[in-house]
Amino acid sequence: MLKWRKKVITAKVETSYGADAAPTGAANAILATKVQLTPIEGQEITRELERPHFGGQPQILVNKHVSLQFEVEAAGSGAAGTAPAYGPLLRACALSQTLDATPGSEKVVYRPVSEGHESASIHFNLDGTLHQLLGARGNVTLRVQAGQIPKFVFSFKGLFVAPSATALPAADFSAFMDPQEISDANTPAFTIDGYQAVMQEFELDLANQVEGRFLVGQEAIVITDRQTRGSCNIEAPALGTKDVFALATSHARVPLSLVHGSGAGNVIEITAPEVQLGRPGYTEVQGIAHLTTPLIFAPTDAGDDEVTITIR
Repeated sequence: MLKWRKKVITAKVETSYGADAAPTGAANAILATKVQLTPIEGQEITRELERPHFGGQPQILVNKHVSLQFEVEAAGSGAAGTAPAYGPLLRACALSQTLDATPGSEKVVYRPVSEGHESASIHFNLDGTLHQLLGARGNVTLRVQAGQIPKFVFSFKGLFVAPSATALPAADFSAFMDPQEISDANTPAFTIDGYQAVMQEFELDLANQVEGRFLVGQEAIVITDRQTRGSCNIEAPALGTKDVFALATSHARVPLSLVHGSGAGNVIEITAPEVQLGRPGYTEVQGIAHLTTPLIFAPTDAGDDEVTITIR
């Protein structure tokens, strides 16, 4: 009898693609929620054998890989300039990690990249049964809602390794800081085109296209494209204050910024230089008119700069 509550996820960036980086519970444990594992994904090939009688056709499972989804609370590392414990996960989602140790402005910066994508070895141990995702790459979505805990939602694919009987490791989660709820006090800024909006919800989806490449001479999980997008739900401003409809119909690309958290090493900042608003729609919240608007995060001509995640 395997107990679902008894599980540990560990993750470590690989030095060589697909070679197990051997993450440990002591150094690489991930404090996750809402975990979903698909231990074997792939396609079934029916053999279509011609026989002189009825009966089921045997199949062969091909292109085997593993998928894993979970959420991680969005908080800092507790020390400015120190990468958060979930940093390896962001790096495996085609984000570069830069540590800035400039005195007085220490920070960790994550930016999207179009090549040189890193990969991670992710181990999922369920009460003594070990499932491994090697060469894992994936996608991440940041979800922010007033009155809730901000969370990164991760979705990974990794190369298949046959499960093994491995003792459940002791996990050290001390590198994970307690999150701060989304509130007026803890989230001092959410601006669109310089306008300080009253925000109820915000979502940023990196929208990586993650593909399994199972060919002769290559077996890998690759990221082939990125269409960064999102949405926001804000209190509808008077047109004279901020005309959201004009921004949408003019196809303007405007800056967006979100700042959450307080204390050195516990502030998360999202910045985007050229966000295009989709068609706004009215919703009603507590008798107040709100606008729900799709967001397209466009890069500048320099590229790979449509969004920046800074932890400081």
